[in-house]
Amino acid sequence: MRFNLVILMKIVILGFGAVGQGVTRVISLKREYLLDKYGLQLDIVAAVDRSGAALSENGLEPETLLETKAETGKLSQYPEYGVEGVSGLELLDEVEYDCLVEVTPTNIEDGEPALSHMQKAMEKGKDVVTSNKGPLALSFTKLAETAQKTGTNFKYEASVGGAMPIINLAHDTLAGSDVESVYGILNGTTNYILSRMAKEGSSYEQTLNEARELGIAETDPSQDVDGWDAACKIVILANSVLNRECALEDVKVEGISKITPEAMALAKKEGYLIKLIGEASQDVLEVSPRLVKEGSPFAVEGTLNVATLKTDLAEDVTVVGKGAGSIETASAILSDLLNIWNSG
Repeated sequence: MRFNLVILMKIVILGFGAVGQGVTRVISLKREYLLDKYGLQLDIVAAVDRSGAALSENGLEPETLLETKAETGKLSQYPEYGVEGVSGLELLDEVEYDCLVEVTPTNIEDGEPALSHMQKAMEKGKDVVTSNKGPLALSFTKLAETAQKTGTNFKYEASVGGAMPIINLAHDTLAGSDVESVYGILNGTTNYILSRMAKEGSSYEQTLNEARELGIAETDPSQDVDGWDAACKIVILANSVLNRECALEDVKVEGISKITPEAMALAKKEGYLIKLIGEASQDVLEVSPRLVKEGSPFAVEGTLNVATLKTDLAEDVTVVGKGAGSIETASAILSDLLNIWNSG
């Protein structure tokens, strides 16, 4: 049964790559469901890519946004409502909206332009939902303090583990428990490479090339294979779940490039696998290759992520999920949007 009263949430999407398009697709797919179950209408009033923007205070058609991007590569070519050259910061002054969905590419050098986007939105009293790890890994405290000062919602479930629910699990479902540590596989690309090396006996270089060909690894996979992507996520979890104030520079990081087929074979002979593990506790902030027992919750294959939260009341709680993918990540963003709607 549809709600008689419909609540409208106006959304700006900054960044229209895989995740931005995934969010747009999910909003289109779930339009009737959201109206029927929650009485919620999500309207995209603006979207920005490198070419410029599409914007309309009456809402843009999700399917037209996706078609325009697919056919022209430029949102500025959106029929009637396309604008060339406008930046994300400029657009935040041009349009009336309720929530910013910040999904521009991750920058772990200085967090920009996403950091400025989020700060500006919250300072204008707007809620923020993001999958962008860079600003959170570098300036989590600053962003959290801005959200508190301005009374805005700041949500980032999609920044760790894609579709794997971990941050909201810790904050909501485990609200009465003290989370003492988080330990897990937080990068799908490296897990795919290590899984294939263990199964096929192939070299690191050979498996990395295969991952590139399949689109699982980026052309420049250094953030993944050198451990920095997982390190960003460890920082976010340490700040958000463990209330430990820290930044990316505080994490001890080692990647997987030195792992050999011989090391894999030796581990397997003893009943172990080698996985890239991230760990956050009050004493440890580390990402490194470690041995995990075959048959354990950490023996997941492919691009799956897995994490265990060690708590005082619920003991160990383990979650598994797809750590990447446009729709999977968009599902976490939708979850945050619904949490904001519920809190209102």
